[in-house]
Amino acid sequence: MPLLSALDHEHTVAPAGYSRWLIPPAALSVHLCIGQAYATSVYKNSLIAHFDASQTAIGVIFSIAIVMLGLSAAVGGTWVEAKGPRKAMFVSASFWAAGFLVGALGIATGQLWLVYLGYGFLGGIGLGIGYISPVSTLIKWFPDRPGLATGLAIMGFGGGAMVASPLSRQLLELYDSGYDSGNAGSVASGGALVGLFVTLGIGYFVIMMFGVVNVRVPPPGWRPAGFDPATVAAKPLVTTGNVTAANAIRTRSFWLLWVVLFCNVTAGIGILEQASPMIQDFFRDGTTSAVTVAAAGGFVGLLSLFNMAGRFVWSSTSDLIGRRPIYMVYLGVGMVLYALLASVGHAATALFVLLAGVILSFYGGGFATVPAYLRDLFGTLQVGAIHGRLLTAWSAAGIAGPLIINGFLDAQGKPGTLTAEAYRPALLTMVGVLAVGFAANLLIRPVPDRFHEPHTDRPANPPETVAAGGSPTR
Repeated sequence: MPLLSALDHEHTVAPAGYSRWLIPPAALSVHLCIGQAYATSVYKNSLIAHFDASQTAIGVIFSIAIVMLGLSAAVGGTWVEAKGPRKAMFVSASFWAAGFLVGALGIATGQLWLVYLGYGFLGGIGLGIGYISPVSTLIKWFPDRPGLATGLAIMGFGGGAMVASPLSRQLLELYDSGYDSGNAGSVASGGALVGLFVTLGIGYFVIMMFGVVNVRVPPPGWRPAGFDPATVAAKPLVTTGNVTAANAIRTRSFWLLWVVLFCNVTAGIGILEQASPMIQDFFRDGTTSAVTVAAAGGFVGLLSLFNMAGRFVWSSTSDLIGRRPIYMVYLGVGMVLYALLASVGHAATALFVLLAGVILSFYGGGFATVPAYLRDLFGTLQVGAIHGRLLTAWSAAGIAGPLIINGFLDAQGKPGTLTAEAYRPALLTMVGVLAVGFAANLLIRPVPDRFHEPHTDRPANPPETVAAGGSPTR
């Protein structure tokens, strides 16, 4: 079919003069949509009331989605590289939208397993494919600034919740006049939840089509005007060769970077998952907290800003100072910040917010910088597929981080009675987790030549390349 053939890789090659700055907005349109996954807490209580289920039973929906994100990214990474970004974005949009629509059917019929299948399983596949779909393309368009390019796109995933949270509350109020988003005890009706899921599914599909239509891959031999690949190759840990995804997972550097990402995400997600009750507990006097529920909600929103800003600011900084040094900052300074949070974080609310915010900025920066780190180590040949395999560290950390925090807190007492002292063992454990990541980062070395693809010792510049304006240069 002509319509479907437009998704093929060969029909995605950019024409002469195509602006590479159209690619980050295309990628951002996808990441802003799938970033809605971080906003599921907005309607969690309504789902609990509708299905008369436990918090754990409803929480499984999000867990399935995150696990499927890692698995689909790992399994589908090579397919994404082969088929190109346009087809991958279309598949992502289709699965993401289908997840909402199947979930809406489950809500309408009272079948929780359909919500697991829809938002969890199908939506999770859309998350994974959508997350990695633009990475390889962005790096090929921005060989001079890969950290900035991937940061521009991936910050959308961190900021997606900032759009989705108020949007979801407004839609629920629109579909249910009795629902009050300002009342923590208010729950929306089943009909309102169905309307929300259908609206989000259709709306996100349309927005993601902007990315599908506008994404392009550079023509063979293209490079930005004035860019000299030799200047990149001269930097430490930056290869001039290419490594396949199959070979990458056989290298020590891949698994060391897996540990680095796992440790950085474990530490960050521990705060992210517990943010609202944590700030209230730190400033609790007896049974009363100096921080109101509304203020705690504002703190969560502020953390989202730090998370999103860190994805752009820190990844862009990595273009200047290098990937290994920036991860030394994420992990090394993160250790100091966690220790300060455990020891003096209760001294002042502003200090607590500042420490937690910078920690979350490192969390976001770690996500946005890792594609450029992979490009440096393994080249551009299958960097998207390698990125997909590395994201299994995210799935593992998404389980480990909350387990560590909640395990310590369960041993300290019941929710609503905890104080800053109760968090100290968990926070100091995170210092140890970051120390493991810091050591792993220091051990990363260039990938041995035996893992490189043949003929990677040819000159970085072919005899004839195409500059940014589209005309051949010699």
